[in-house]
Amino acid sequence: MQRILLVLLGVVVLVMAGGFVSMGAFPPPAPVQPVHKDVPSDRFAHP
Repeated sequence: MQRILLVLLGVVVLVMAGGFVSMGAFPPPAPVQPVHKDVPSDRFAHP
């Protein structure tokens, strides 16, 4: 009986995880913004 419940629980977890992924719970990382080259690199190093 325990084995059947364990298998059912595993199936439910897999279905829930698949649903979250398909709904977009884990979006792709945002694109990296280019660094502004007109700002000197040492401007923020010395406040």
